Amino acid sequence: MTGTTLDDYTDRYARRVRGMTASEIRALFAVASRPEVVSLAGGAPYIAALPLDAVGEMLNKLAADQGASTLQYGIGQGTLELRERICEVMALSGIDVGCGASPEDVVVTVGGQQALDLVARLFLDPGDVVLAEGPTYVGALGVFQSAQAQVVHVPMDADGLIPEALELAIAEVARSGRRAKFLYTIPTFQNPAGVTLSEERRERVLDICERAGLLVVEDDPYGQLGFDCEAPLPLRARRRDGVFYLSTFSKTFAPGLRVGWILAPHAVRDKLVIASEAQILCPSAFAQAAVTTYLSTMPWRQQLKIYREVYRERRDALLDALADYMPAGTSWTEPGGGLFVWATLPDGLDAKAMMPRAIAARVAYVPGTGFFADGTGAGHMRLNFSFPPPERIREGVRRLASVMEQETAMREVFGTVAAPSRRRGQAGADVPGPDLA
Repeated sequence: MTGTTLDDYTDRYARRVRGMTASEIRALFAVASRPEVVSLAGGAPYIAALPLDAVGEMLNKLAADQGASTLQYGIGQGTLELRERICEVMALSGIDVGCGASPEDVVVTVGGQQALDLVARLFLDPGDVVLAEGPTYVGALGVFQSAQAQVVHVPMDADGLIPEALELAIAEVARSGRRAKFLYTIPTFQNPAGVTLSEERRERVLDICERAGLLVVEDDPYGQLGFDCEAPLPLRARRRDGVFYLSTFSKTFAPGLRVGWILAPHAVRDKLVIASEAQILCPSAFAQAAVTTYLSTMPWRQQLKIYREVYRERRDALLDALADYMPAGTSWTEPGGGLFVWATLPDGLDAKAMMPRAIAARVAYVPGTGFFADGTGAGHMRLNFSFPPPERIREGVRRLASVMEQETAMREVFGTVAAPSRRRGQAGADVPGPDLA
């Protein structure tokens, strides 16, 4: 062993651990949580919009009346009561009994993150390929990395995943002698890009995957958080075979309870349960009971409307501030729902390199590099609008724009030429690729 290390266990780790690195988002939490910093970095829902007094009373009553059972061990698949409520929630999005949605095929998970990990454990061998949008959810990249799989990104534009690019990616993987196991996609109000796969493209993507024998893993945390119109039907509402549907209550109720689920093809359900039991034995009985009681006794559909109204106002505040403050050459997506805007910087700016100056200016964002498996994306950033109030969002954008202008001025001094202006409303107008804007 040569060189020195601060970790005495380096030579003892399993091979799959060697490539593990902290995500861009986790590395930001310490500074972004400071009260003087306007954080546009995280993805936290605005929990204060919940009727917290009523939720507190509900939890107190649950512990007092059912503590003997809800504080006990449970079953690996999750309680039948919660799985029945989950089917009611999915039916709002069009995934109903007519699509084969049944409590028997639902597996309750510890948030959407465990759902992703279970699918990876079941289907990914070291060296397998996962196709995923570029950019994609940073937590999914961590899961696939842990499974020692390779992520091949498929470009998007303003209408989501590009079907022709998907066909090309499938063909290129096959020509290289590797095997693509599944397409991982967030088709509705995508994280981090905020774009939504169009109605016409949904059918084409499903057809392409079906012809290629490629499984589809549909991640849908945001589908019920649309602002401007109803979201298109989920992929799982269109095809039942070969489509795994993952979702969570973290964005529509409470992330602290860590309750998500998988709707899986019937043949896979038992293996998912076995894999989950090996990981966690069983999901929290109390957290499941809390979600079940919330869905059974409280006006959760009305609460969804409240969230939509709050997030619409904050999205509009972010878009207006971007239009007012951003320097020439900046562009961004205009999401119809969800929690995020994806911004493209003027040529010559590097979002990751710019972070220290932004933090010094008391504003935080997530550099685009965190959303690509190969570390590209330095010319982009993800901006969150769900948590700060509108006036803080506007102030954060003002600070960020000032930092960008300083960076641009420095580069002009050293001979870097800024790109022509691409302003609001031009997202997806360039050559299709990960740029989105």
